[in-house]
Amino acid sequence: MTNEELIAKVDSGQGLTVSEIKRYQRLVKPQKHLYGKYGTLAKMYLEEHAVGKYWALVANSTLPDYLHGIDRQADELYNIMSAKLSQTEQYRRTGDYVADVRRIAAMQKAIEDEILTELVYVA
Repeated sequence: MTNEELIAKVDSGQGLTVSEIKRYQRLVKPQKHLYGKYGTLAKMYLEEHAVGKYWALVANSTLPDYLHGIDRQADELYNIMSAKLSQTEQYRRTGDYVADVRRIAAMQKAIEDEILTELVYVA
């Protein structure tokens, strides 16, 4: 029996043998989605604090698209803000290594705070 025949048999509601069940389960493994840092944080936030929105996205099968969108928007916002902030006096490099590392870390923290408040922790 081919895979297509097995799927047709399942769709028609016919009984399956144990070996057919095992083969069918291997065929239709659930798809696992991998998200970036901000998509994962958004998922955790939705699960804990915006349960209604989370289950609405799950029911509509739009949760993966929503979380991948969060990741894309976060990357775009990071790049835009990094380019803009690196031109300001507060975050401009001075030539002093230790001071520059502190400035870069402060800039990255400011960008991350903005991403979290604008994209991730919204309901």
